[in-house]
Amino acid sequence: MIQLSELPVSYGKIHLPAKVALVVTQKPESGYNLITIEWFMRTSLTPPMFAISIGKTRYSHECLEANRYFNLVFPSLKMKPLLTLCGSNSGRDMDKFAVGKVEYIAGKLHKLPVLKDAVACFECEIATQIRSGDHTIYIGEVHYSWENPEEKLFYFQEGIETKPL
Repeated sequence: MIQLSELPVSYGKIHLPAKVALVVTQKPESGYNLITIEWFMRTSLTPPMFAISIGKTRYSHECLEANRYFNLVFPSLKMKPLLTLCGSNSGRDMDKFAVGKVEYIAGKLHKLPVLKDAVACFECEIATQIRSGDHTIYIGEVHYSWENPEEKLFYFQEGIETKPL
């Protein structure tokens, strides 16, 4: 029977398994940054759009405020170490592309990196944004999409590397 519970308990039960993604941003000065995110969704088919939610204290928030483009990257199973690196460190303190030995090609929209090992990558231009508590939701219109049919999508469940869907 359903019963009232504390938010952390309820939330802990519904957020796994989870798809995770990487977001590529351009740094305010020069270079690129990566952040691992769980909060994202499709918002429109015509035009194609995605929303990403980024904490206001995150370096990627600063990057998105300075440069209004991002790549939404759906990672493959082999990208698990990069997901951990990018979700545990700030781009203020390190070059995640160098440390993670990320292989990429230049995208078409704003030359943001398209990661070679990804399952899919969507090049987006920010169309609008919404304040949401301690986060900002950036809604990006997809201009170019990339796919890698040889790779399987990574998703997270209880700290266990899961089988591909």
